[in-house]
Amino acid sequence: MKKQVFNPFLPSYEYIPDSEPYVFGERVYIYGSHDCFNGEAYCFNDYVCWSAPVDDLSDWHYEGVIYKKTQDPMNKDAKHCMYAPDVVQGLDGRYYLYYTLDRVGIMAVAVCDTPAGAYEFYGVVRRNNGEIIGKSLDDLYQFDPGIFIDDDKRIYLYSGFAPELDFKVHTNKGRPNSAFGSFIMELEPDMLTVKRGPEPLIPTPGHSKGTGFEGHEFFEASSMRKINGKYYFVYSSINSHELCYAVSNRPDGGFVFGGTIVSIGDVYFNGRKTEDALNYLGNTHGGMIEVKGQWYIFYHRQTNLHQYSRQACAEPIYIETDGSIKQVEVTSNGLNVAPLVGKGVYEARIACNLVSSEGCTFYAFHHRQEKGVHPYFTQEGKDREDNGNQYIANFNNGCMAGFKYFQFDNAKILSITIRGDAKGKVTVSTSIGGDSVATLDINPSQDWTTISAPFSVSNGKHALYFSFSGKGSFDFMAFELDDNYSQKGD
Repeated sequence: MKKQVFNPFLPSYEYIPDSEPYVFGERVYIYGSHDCFNGEAYCFNDYVCWSAPVDDLSDWHYEGVIYKKTQDPMNKDAKHCMYAPDVVQGLDGRYYLYYTLDRVGIMAVAVCDTPAGAYEFYGVVRRNNGEIIGKSLDDLYQFDPGIFIDDDKRIYLYSGFAPELDFKVHTNKGRPNSAFGSFIMELEPDMLTVKRGPEPLIPTPGHSKGTGFEGHEFFEASSMRKINGKYYFVYSSINSHELCYAVSNRPDGGFVFGGTIVSIGDVYFNGRKTEDALNYLGNTHGGMIEVKGQWYIFYHRQTNLHQYSRQACAEPIYIETDGSIKQVEVTSNGLNVAPLVGKGVYEARIACNLVSSEGCTFYAFHHRQEKGVHPYFTQEGKDREDNGNQYIANFNNGCMAGFKYFQFDNAKILSITIRGDAKGKVTVSTSIGGDSVATLDINPSQDWTTISAPFSVSNGKHALYFSFSGKGSFDFMAFELDDNYSQKGD
């Protein structure tokens, strides 16, 4: 890395959920949905693309808008949003983008000669008799594509949505339960016509007894990768906040449950229970990628007290010799892989843990969480021209923000930049509930104010947890670690 990279790894004003990463040439490209700041619906914006050189995952470049929602013939009036896409380089060398419009249930395809150029509408997925899959309410509901071309050049399209019954009715009233699930289709070389299928792939709620998928059944977010001759199907489970994987010797069936790769609240990591989540929960979606011999899982987090403004994150993962993947914890350093330098200024927005005095809630689908005691990520500016200025808001009594990890070497002083009507103390520790390594006195201030205190931590790798006790609340913009007393006040 030429410089450090954090989670979320894109600029603070950018909201890319559902990110699927791919290496094309010497660059990594991410394709995802496109939320907006404090949005009113999922995936409100047009598709954009970001890329980075394979030898520097800190250097993300905005490729611009690659496909507008009005380009779809079914959406000339822009009344529908475009949900999670996936991209593959076809057998003809062109790039094919698969997506669905919200509540429509039909899989559409756009095509481009380059990975991040201007995609053009190409067609919709159909049976060989010309019938459009998903057009009839009695047909399978198309959702969250996963497109994959195997080494033998056979083309597979994964699709599916399997929520609870009441959510199905809200999503597309009138479709039978049989329309929802996890499905696979084999496509003809034209990338549109179904050669075989659709066929069921992995278990969904109510159909998992004795399969190994119990408690982690398929919900959405199909994604396929081939690793060391094995097929890894990544998906979002019925729990929504986690990405799980299943493994098979073939791409079209025989999958067995592998485990959880990541949960945005670290649920299940080292036995953690849902009620002890270390971050606010909601849906997540992403895929795996290998870059320079290192595998990563991409996912997204929630902001703004709801599920409509989600941001891309990533963690390094490790494929064990037996092919298994152990769950990784969410971190602030993410794509950096190594701990962050224990010196310098860090934005509070890179917190990987955020908890209130009442713990964390699950941001409900189609509803907003009341602020109450809950801290949350938000921003001052409204778009990229404003540069974001993201921070943690409503940090009140009993709140905790965690940052993982840093490599410390002789750090002596810690400063925080805050504003608000709070009065009390911020204590900093290297473990949850651990001994204090710094204590800062907090007093009301309408403007951004920097407060400093001595900092005592042993050299080496540590997390930092900031906790507040007192009255009122404050906004938390940043903190700084330094080794020079003379540059700061007491």
